[in-house]
Amino acid sequence: MDFSGKTTVITGGATGIGFALAKELGKRGSKIILFEPRETQLQEAKQLLANDGIESKYFVGDVTKREDVEAVADFAWSENGRADAIINNAGIGGPMQKVIDFDMAEARKLFDVNYWGMWNGIQVFGKRFLTDGKPSAIYSVASENALFNVYPSGGGAYVSSKHAIFGLMDMLRKEVPDHIETGCIIPGWVATEMTRLKGMDADQYAKTIVPQMEAGEYYLVSHSYNAVRLDERYDEVKAAFAQYAPRYEGDDEYDVISAFAKARAAKQKT
Repeated sequence: MDFSGKTTVITGGATGIGFALAKELGKRGSKIILFEPRETQLQEAKQLLANDGIESKYFVGDVTKREDVEAVADFAWSENGRADAIINNAGIGGPMQKVIDFDMAEARKLFDVNYWGMWNGIQVFGKRFLTDGKPSAIYSVASENALFNVYPSGGGAYVSSKHAIFGLMDMLRKEVPDHIETGCIIPGWVATEMTRLKGMDADQYAKTIVPQMEAGEYYLVSHSYNAVRLDERYDEVKAAFAQYAPRYEGDDEYDVISAFAKARAAKQKT
């Protein structure tokens, strides 16, 4: 997407990756709307963006509340004519507890933000994008933890929420028409409040990601060593298949994708 003159709504946009993306997109001409519950941080972010000559507005609300997400969409359409893109960025880390001992109330709280909150953004803005038929974009921030698990222990709720977003976005991109671009943002270790300011500089990260957004890429990636960890996971999976479910002639007989393709082809012939 060419962001010049376009309005981008960023959830959790006052700090961290969201704010870094706001700055980089703003420098490229996007009009920014920041959305999250912390008004003091929103005010500070708006001022910092203004110092860089970037036009921005903010709206106070919570991604876990559907009515708040509808309200920020109403705000974007009334203030800027429409939103052209949404970046579902809001996320929390949650407690570091082992899976068997995890406080389920805390796990649900995390999923309310990291998963259901993002799905709220996808649905609310996606329905408007479908209705008006104009070029639009939906991005969601997953994590390297959507590809593999970086934690030796304690990150079960966070890791599984990011795997869930990875799967949700993969389905979304198959369902939307061509005028709606989709992108799954996959941060590695970035210096934010969540990481105690350790990792890649957030501004450097945004400079890596935004050109990929402009190019219309789906997988928006940054940390090259992630490919090593990804190979480790899939090599282990492939080794299991090689030993216990090796390939054979005609083994697509139980492949769902192949079966549906054959059924569609047969239907078209009739």
